[in-house]
Amino acid sequence: MVIDFSKQHSVISVYMAEMRDVTLQKDPMRFRRNLERIGTLIGFEISRKLEYVRRDVTTPLGIAQADVLKEQPVIATILRAGLPLHNGLLQVFDYAENGFISAYRKHHKDGSFEVFVDYMACPLLDDKVLILCDPMLATGTSMVMTYQALLRRGRPKHVHIVSAIASVAGVEYTKRHMPENVTIWTGAIDEELTAQSYIVPGLGDAGDLAYGAKV
Repeated sequence: MVIDFSKQHSVISVYMAEMRDVTLQKDPMRFRRNLERIGTLIGFEISRKLEYVRRDVTTPLGIAQADVLKEQPVIATILRAGLPLHNGLLQVFDYAENGFISAYRKHHKDGSFEVFVDYMACPLLDDKVLILCDPMLATGTSMVMTYQALLRRGRPKHVHIVSAIASVAGVEYTKRHMPENVTIWTGAIDEELTAQSYIVPGLGDAGDLAYGAKV
């Protein structure tokens, strides 16, 4: 299943417009904050798909019944660009366990590249709900390889992929190479992907815009 928030009216579209704007991108704090807010809003939508149990809560005046999460998800992010989205999701799932994965591209002279995962810190995932976030779902290669690396910690019962912007090619690649128990949530899906794997119109390099250019 793919949920594209650009197909419906919500404040997510406002935050997306600000993140794409070349003038507003000069403010990295605002860029990070918009990514964070998108993470929070998508986190709320994900919360509506999870399992709940009813329990009694003692108030100063009596007993109230409340629906609470049956279990907390695991929130995992691809460093470094995914951190603001991760923080936004934590605003919703503040008891969640967390995972962090370092994935990078090694570019070759012919324009091709390979993706390497060289660091991972993550709890066990067997039969848990996994939320995996990265602002850009461009080719889908990094997301798929990250998921495959996470399988060393167990097989989740459902995976929610959260991105700010995806490409059509990235969504299709992810759907082809990941199991059926995956839901993709994204602020927008753009049609074009360049030979250098940049989403067009996209927004640029999310990691650089949030934390400064790499050397």
